[in-house]
Amino acid sequence: MRAIRADTERLCEIETDSIFRERSGAVRSIFRVHEKDGPVASPQYRALSRTPRLLRPVMQTLGSEEVYIAHTKVNTKSALEGTGWLWHQDFGYWVHDGYPENDMLTAMVMLSDTQEIHGALYMIPGSHKLGLLDHYYDDSQAAYQLPQRAVQRAQIKKILETSGAPVPIVGKAGTLVLFHCLTIHGSGVNMSAESRWQAYITYNRVANRPHPVEKPRGDFVRSTNWVPLQIESDDGILTAGQRGKEREISLQGK
Repeated sequence: MRAIRADTERLCEIETDSIFRERSGAVRSIFRVHEKDGPVASPQYRALSRTPRLLRPVMQTLGSEEVYIAHTKVNTKSALEGTGWLWHQDFGYWVHDGYPENDMLTAMVMLSDTQEIHGALYMIPGSHKLGLLDHYYDDSQAAYQLPQRAVQRAQIKKILETSGAPVPIVGKAGTLVLFHCLTIHGSGVNMSAESRWQAYITYNRVANRPHPVEKPRGDFVRSTNWVPLQIESDDGILTAGQRGKEREISLQGK
């Protein structure tokens, strides 16, 4: 995880349209870190997305060896100022992107130790079986630059009253969590003195790639790179980090 965290620190210094910030200026989300090109291209995250310990269970869960990355995101919930996410389903954001089926999977990798006080993610067990729920735009999270999509309040209240208790997703750095795009989840503010860093890699079957839509969202949230992924070396993250250091030394010498 050290190599990935080090590269995340580098990414946080970049100014680009695929990085979103809190109103305080702190980085909230960094998108599209898995590609070879672009201002936030990261060899470490690219290697992470293809490591066998991650990609094999993803392929098994999706039932296909032909999968691609729909998008990647790094959430850097800053100490004491990182704000929350309202209860939502990820497909509540993606429903207008042209995907034939709401059968997509996200792999969340903890880049730092996460406890509830860090603004941990909470998930409602079994909620992916409820189907796609009605979402609305909520701009009450004043600390964030953009409005959020959230499950209608009356609906989520009823679900919380009748379902099992939401489960906090906590663990050590390196913990992997796979969840369906219809799983209801959300998080609170980070009340700790440590930032909570987590990487989110969303996978999709190539056969479920999006149809053309009238006003497609940017490539950083709706990838059109549908080339099937190949499982790569288990030590690819460390190798990528070493190549990055060598390139930095080379550039400094010019």
